[in-house]
Amino acid sequence: MTRRIRGPLAVALVVLLVLSAGCSSGGPAPEEARWQPRPGTPWQWQLDGRADPAAADVPVYDIDGFENSAADVARLHRDGRRVICYINAGAWEDFRPDQARFPASVRGGPNGWDGERWLDIRRTEVLRPLLERRFDMCRDKGFDAVEPDLMDGYLHDTGFPLTAAHQLAYNRMIARIAHERGLSVGLKNDLPQIPELAGDFDFAVNEECAQYGECARLTPFVEAGKAVFHVEYALTVREFCAEARRLGLSSMRKKPALDRWRQPC
Repeated sequence: MTRRIRGPLAVALVVLLVLSAGCSSGGPAPEEARWQPRPGTPWQWQLDGRADPAAADVPVYDIDGFENSAADVARLHRDGRRVICYINAGAWEDFRPDQARFPASVRGGPNGWDGERWLDIRRTEVLRPLLERRFDMCRDKGFDAVEPDLMDGYLHDTGFPLTAAHQLAYNRMIARIAHERGLSVGLKNDLPQIPELAGDFDFAVNEECAQYGECARLTPFVEAGKAVFHVEYALTVREFCAEARRLGLSSMRKKPALDRWRQPC
């Protein structure tokens, strides 16, 4: 027999139901619902072609979002792995299927990689919907997180008068786009702004902090219980792994091509 609730208790119950419905009707996923990689988590970073699941027995794979399909992501998930979606958020690439959507007005100088040009990150009204499409792709393919690359254009000669304030606003926009889709997101490099951005991002991805004596600058992520996925290219593991372990980094040596080869600490 169904019991009917009357009086003040009934009113309170209705209010609670309305509030609950409002909380579930959209907006960013709650922080506890997102994957949070912990310091020291081993990983594999392969951006050269489709992921090779046999390349490394590690719990995290960071792979190219365009080059890998939903089936590739599902395969890694079946092996018990979390999967990060690499996309370029700071440069236009002439080899991507969506390259024609980026107007010439937001394409700046070359960044040293064939077919790439820096983006004018001040033009958020143009770039935001384009990036949202890419993040939608990552979500729809089943990725757990996103690694947006080239998040430090203000430190380079891009062809645009970018400032630290422009970068800070842009990077926070990127984090919001990811979180609105239930995806975790990593801060790629941009060491000077870590104190301001560590709270907005769920992990960090860093290249060559040991070579330049900067790894300690990533400490705010580790202290917050967030992984720092770190690679070196030129140094040997003997030269950087001891410090990396002391700092709690998830470190390995890779070839610049970022193929399947890895040499972990």
